[in-house]
Amino acid sequence: MRMISRIALALAAGAALSLAAPAAAELAPGEKPADIAAIPGVVAAGATWERAWSAPMTADGMTAAGDGTLLFAQEQSNSIRKLWPDGREWVLYPYIAGAGAVSVDAAGRIFAVERACSDPGLGQASCAVPSRVVQLAPERKVLADKFADGKPLGRLNDVFADGKGGAYWTQGGLYHVSADGTVSVVVDKVEKFTNGLVLSPDGEVLYVTDDKKIWAFDVADDGSTSNRRVFATLSETGGFGGDGMAVDSDGRLYVTADAGVYVFDRAGKALGVIPVPRRAITLAFAGPDRHTLYVGAMGAATPDGKDWSTPQGVRNVAMTIYKVRTLSAGPAGRPK
Repeated sequence: MRMISRIALALAAGAALSLAAPAAAELAPGEKPADIAAIPGVVAAGATWERAWSAPMTADGMTAAGDGTLLFAQEQSNSIRKLWPDGREWVLYPYIAGAGAVSVDAAGRIFAVERACSDPGLGQASCAVPSRVVQLAPERKVLADKFADGKPLGRLNDVFADGKGGAYWTQGGLYHVSADGTVSVVVDKVEKFTNGLVLSPDGEVLYVTDDKKIWAFDVADDGSTSNRRVFATLSETGGFGGDGMAVDSDGRLYVTADAGVYVFDRAGKALGVIPVPRRAITLAFAGPDRHTLYVGAMGAATPDGKDWSTPQGVRNVAMTIYKVRTLSAGPAGRPK
């Protein structure tokens, strides 16, 4: 009962700022100018970001639902939340233990990673809930909560549906769980650490970030991978490199980092960077026509116009979701 009370309070707090997130031309406290230059076929010059949502909690591991609405994970409130284009919000899946990321495939299966008690900032005396990869729809079930040798999964990062009833996830390395629960290691050692991951629109290439490098793997029909290679390198000079990723229907790759959203063509050629008002960490194409790029970024301003800061001793961060109309569009569905 005590745990349910904490969750209820967290859900209420998470919605506190979302009621005041209108589009605005003026910069809010903590924002920086983000003048968008043209990237042919991707975004028009002068396109502007709008604030779609903000709250004193996270908005991470986002994706688009089948109807084009935006889904995102919120670790602190233990929920997967749904955001409509008009700004309405709803807790789609409550009681997700430390929700870290969410992914949807073309068949409508929804997957998430539960970080459970692995947040080092929570300071809990003890916790018996393991981190795990779960399916939320069409039915809830646990796909994986340990490796083949029995070791726990650790603090899970991102997840992406494989289109076959299983999913890939990152946690230092890159891993896969099949629909029958078989866990396999794609790669357990990289140069720095893995973060975001995404499949190409045809499901034949898997991309994953590793600091400033982006690795690519060929994907076989059974979900196994081969031909690991460097697809692209970010021109970042600071920060921790690439974070979230998305693809558009033409196979271009979008990567969030300190500079904004990097865009690469199918061959790995850099096409440009879309600046964002705050440090971007996650992104997804959504909306009915998938021509809206949503980006989750660190920080938020309160409804009375002040820069929100984390109270001392509280493990929490505020975030803002921005959106911009693009020339490119996200894939209408995922590989089956």
